[in-house]
Amino acid sequence: MLSFDDYRRHDAVGLAALVSRGETSATELLDTALARCDAVEPRIRSVSQLHEDFARAAIRNGLPDGPLRGVPFLLKDVSVQLAGTVTTNGGRYFEGAVAERDSTVVERYRRAGLVIFGKTMTPEMGLAASTETSHKGSTRNPWNVERTAGGSSGGAAAAVAAGIVPAAQGSDGGGSIRIPASCCGLFGLKPTRARVPLGPFVGESWGGMGVVHVLSRSVRDSAALLDATAGAAAGDPYAAPHQARPYLEEVGADPGRLRIAFQRRPVSGSPVDGECIAAAEDAARLLDSLGHHVEEATLPATIDDIGPAAWALVATGVAATLERRARMLGRPLEEHDVEPVTWRAVLHARSLSALAHHEALAAIHRHGRRMAEFRERHDIVLSPTLGQPPVPLGVQRMNNADGEAYAAALHRFTPFCNVFNMSGEPSMSVPLHWTVDGLPVGTMLSGAFGREDLLIRLGAQLERARPWFERVPPL
Repeated sequence: MLSFDDYRRHDAVGLAALVSRGETSATELLDTALARCDAVEPRIRSVSQLHEDFARAAIRNGLPDGPLRGVPFLLKDVSVQLAGTVTTNGGRYFEGAVAERDSTVVERYRRAGLVIFGKTMTPEMGLAASTETSHKGSTRNPWNVERTAGGSSGGAAAAVAAGIVPAAQGSDGGGSIRIPASCCGLFGLKPTRARVPLGPFVGESWGGMGVVHVLSRSVRDSAALLDATAGAAAGDPYAAPHQARPYLEEVGADPGRLRIAFQRRPVSGSPVDGECIAAAEDAARLLDSLGHHVEEATLPATIDDIGPAAWALVATGVAATLERRARMLGRPLEEHDVEPVTWRAVLHARSLSALAHHEALAAIHRHGRRMAEFRERHDIVLSPTLGQPPVPLGVQRMNNADGEAYAAALHRFTPFCNVFNMSGEPSMSVPLHWTVDGLPVGTMLSGAFGREDLLIRLGAQLERARPWFERVPPL
């Protein structure tokens, strides 16, 4: 078996190269990943389900000769489907819901040669910014196990940070890749709307706000995995703009001199912790030293316009998924079936009219057009990823019966991310800053619609200037 030190020394692209050269095997990599999982899971609780038999059968039957052949990989336990297994969506209500076929993105992961051996923890329906549930417990941050790993892709982030896998699948409907990336010291890219297909079970997620991609330790892994999954599938309702060349070729390419808008405060006006401001200011100085033009700017958005619209689309999306499950079970959805936070989303959805849903879509589309005009003057928006460093566990549990307290904690923690879900623009959290007590604090950089290529160039430039790959938690 490959030693853990040797395993962790490589990113996914590097591990695939070892397999290709015959220096290790898919079985050895899987054994190392499972051993690391056994070693750290009692402390961090990042994996919700193991599918070891599925993984070993895939290796035994012969992996496709894809660019990531033999690399161990984990799916997020919400939304995406792996044939013959259950996706619990982070709750009790979906227990026993065995998938009949793979999601399109999972087909593409498997075609790339990835060895899927489990699913990661997520809050119910991917609704929370911290991975804390009544169903399977709480995921802990490998940098400090008393703190949140973020959400909703918190299990994915904790697994990557702890070294179980070099990259893991996540999803992002309001920050759910970037939030845990910030909390766990990882690179997390939210792609452009419709860049990665969501089918065949879903046409769009949360009115187009929800997307799928990965959390990783290196920029090139994110690029390689986007190459493996990007592009519309047959029957998709719409597609992202065409990419000029493989994203992996953007790693190391010169981003040019970029016009960067520094967003110091969120559109909600919520207070921001000094560490998060310091992280963004430090990134601004670094970007200036790399030759970019950085100036403070205010985004063309108001919380009164976009906030209610986002909540309407999230709530109706969640309620629709739960109602489909209720029809499959042959009984109505009841309050005790789900967490209190989820039930409040269902009640809000039921209070809305079809017209309200239409108006919510119109509101986020107006926001997208305003952002497109803003991009005529600014290539990139720089801001803190979060309003606070990783908060203690217990603050954002989904069984919180006090809806106002829960919402206040949520909005204080993550006031920056969602504006780019609503505009559909790509956005990334980059790990450039740690607090004096060793907690990661991400910096967010967001590009124009369809410009993941530019973000990958910029992310790789920052990675070279301020390397983070060797910075790992002392777990």
